[in-house]
Amino acid sequence: MSKTFFDIGLSLDGFIAGANGSPKNPLGDHGTTIHNWMFIQKAFWEHLNTTGGEKDDADGTLIRNAIARTGAYIMGKRMFDEGEASWPENLFKAPVYVLTHEKRQPWVQKGSTTFYFVNDGIESAYEKAKASAGNKDIRIQGGAECIRQYLNAGYVGEFTLHIAPVLIGSGIRFFDGVDKTKYLFNITNTIASPMVTHISYSATHP
Repeated sequence: MSKTFFDIGLSLDGFIAGANGSPKNPLGDHGTTIHNWMFIQKAFWEHLNTTGGEKDDADGTLIRNAIARTGAYIMGKRMFDEGEASWPENLFKAPVYVLTHEKRQPWVQKGSTTFYFVNDGIESAYEKAKASAGNKDIRIQGGAECIRQYLNAGYVGEFTLHIAPVLIGSGIRFFDGVDKTKYLFNITNTIASPMVTHISYSATHP
């Protein structure tokens, strides 16, 4: 049975992205520093269909596992707009359902990535993603508002935070607006490395 999860980077002061995010400034001011641990991993560059990175350790294993378990993605329009110009062809290697008011035909890429633009709400996107995922899981990719919508609607069953030892100062706080009565969270796994702490949680309803 498919699970629904998210897997995101977070600064020590609770930001998922910096201020002034745009297609020309993805993740906002200083937002990429949250992911410095990822940029040195061979697994990250493999996912971009290229070579790079100097590390291949437990951090890389987490990257590979999150990708391998995902059968479909859901993302918000803001994240799509910031990434569309720079993402390589077939980055996601699975169907991606974009929440948007924009009417647009599916963007079919080489390989197994197709972006579908969903105009009738989060439940519709979820049902489409579930049908596509098969025995794999559904990943709520981002950004923060998209994930919060699915959290507050009760869809999320587990998640991992990659907490980087950096302070962003301003931007998009991830947990602002999350309904604190909706879930009980339990830590299921913790992995510490020099540049990040990975904490996984289960999310159950009271």
